[in-house]
Amino acid sequence: MKLGMVITQTDPETVFNALRLASYSLAQGDQVRIFLSGKGVEIDEIEDPKFDVNGEAQKVLDAGGEFLACGTCLKLRNSEGSEVCPLSTLKDHYEVVRDSDKLVTV
Repeated sequence: MKLGMVITQTDPETVFNALRLASYSLAQGDQVRIFLSGKGVEIDEIEDPKFDVNGEAQKVLDAGGEFLACGTCLKLRNSEGSEVCPLSTLKDHYEVVRDSDKLVTV
């Protein structure tokens, strides 16, 4: 299965659980592409003692998951992106939606 995710928020518990689903899906042999939009591009800045968002994001990357981040949203925040938030385009966002068998938005 091709799982697409669109993350648009920074609530630690919500993002952590979305990334847990991504990790589990990858372990099942699925492909996972995550598009970060709006506040979602701030995923690198989420710090919470209960929910290790950065650690879970690294697990997704290590398992072969792909992150993409809205370039416009990054630019509005004066950010050039990162490994978890690579500068991407509206075309990339469209392709995640178009090519996914299932799409999850959080």
